[in-house]
Amino acid sequence: MHEKLTYILDRHLKNQGSLISLLQDTQDVFGYLPKEAINWYSKELDIPASRFFGLASFYAQFHLHPRGKNLVAVCCGTACHVRGAERIINAVQRELNLDDLSDTTDDGEFTIEKPACIGACSMAPVVLINGKPKGKANADIITKEIRALKKAGTKDNG
Repeated sequence: MHEKLTYILDRHLKNQGSLISLLQDTQDVFGYLPKEAINWYSKELDIPASRFFGLASFYAQFHLHPRGKNLVAVCCGTACHVRGAERIINAVQRELNLDDLSDTTDDGEFTIEKPACIGACSMAPVVLINGKPKGKANADIITKEIRALKKAGTKDNG
């Protein structure tokens, strides 16, 4: 990890990048922002770790925990909520054996996310499975998609 962080930091300093770009590069390498990386940057740059954590928690693009290989994002915007997003979330959680406090399966295969709005209200409820939109979704459709991904054992890339 130390070598990767040193490379990212050196490139960041050479290009006079922002802290946000440093965090983006780190997440690109690790898939999330490891606590160890933030603490290391804090010491190397003499910037309080709280500043890094503040940025990471403010911007939705950053993740402080590892995410699953397959991402299931159930829109929770008003249109999706009214049209059954909560039923879809409950079905996904049941299918993946997740409780309300967990968002990633123990095997690291799936993560469920609940964005405030995906911006596709005309297709509500909307679910993104590995970035691919499923409009006018329902619990049965999404459960079948997840089961197919489980059976395939690989990420659906399109």
